[in-house]
Amino acid sequence: MSNLDNKEQEFAKRLGDLTKHARRQGGTVTEEEIRDCFEELELSDAQYELIYDYLKKHNIGIGEVIDASAYLTKEEAGYLENYLEELELLEKVSDGEKEALIISAMAGETDAQKRLVEQSLLMVTDVAKLYAEQGVLIEDLIGEGNIALMKAVSNLSSLEDHKECEAYLAQRVMDAMESLIEDDAAETARAQKAVVLVQKVADKAKELADELRRSCTVEELAEETGWEVSKILEAIKACGNQIEDIDYKPEKE
Repeated sequence: MSNLDNKEQEFAKRLGDLTKHARRQGGTVTEEEIRDCFEELELSDAQYELIYDYLKKHNIGIGEVIDASAYLTKEEAGYLENYLEELELLEKVSDGEKEALIISAMAGETDAQKRLVEQSLLMVTDVAKLYAEQGVLIEDLIGEGNIALMKAVSNLSSLEDHKECEAYLAQRVMDAMESLIEDDAAETARAQKAVVLVQKVADKAKELADELRRSCTVEELAEETGWEVSKILEAIKACGNQIEDIDYKPEKE
C-alpha cells in the first residue's frame, strides 16, 4: 500500500473519530480540537475548509451548538413534536428523586429500573437529534436508542458509582445509534453495488442478444464477457430474474 493510501485511510479514520467525539460532547467541536486531530497529517487550509464543511453537513457545530431540529424533515419534525408531547405526560422527578431511582436501579429493583427508563427517554430524543441527517429516520434512531436504554438500565450493577449512571446510559444510546447508522450505510452501499451490477450485466446481455438475435444463456454471457457464472447469477437474483435478454429459469427448490 502506498504512502498516499495510508494517509487517506488515516485521514478517514481521524475524521470519523472526530465526528463521534463531537457528538459525544453535544454535537460540537472546537477549531482547536480539529487542528489537534489532524496536526500530524500536515493539511492545507483548503483541506481544513473541506473538514469544516463536512462537519457542518453532518450536524456538527464548530465552536457552537447547531439547532439539530433544522435538519429534520417535515414528517420527522411532526413525529418528534408528537412524541415529546407524550413524554410531557410522564411524571417528573426531582434531582434527588432521580438519584434515589438510580441507586435502587443499580441494586436491581425492577420498578426503579422501569421508572429510570421513563425518566431517561427525553435524553434519548436529545441524542437522536445529534444524529439527524445521517440517513436514518429520527423515529428509528429513537426506537433503537430506547431499546439500548432498557438494556443498559438492566446492567447498572456493573457501575461502581451511581454518579456514572447518566453518562453510561447516554454512551450506550449513542453506541446503538452509531451502529444503526453504520449498518444502514452498509446496506445502502450493498444496494447501490447491486444496482450497478444488474445494469452492467443487463447491458452486456442486451449486446450479446442483439448479436445472437435471441436471448442469451448465462453460460454464453459468461463466455463472452469472461465473468464468473456466479456473478451473473447474483445480478439475476438481485433484480428478481427481470433481465429479459437472458434466458434463465431458476431451479425449483
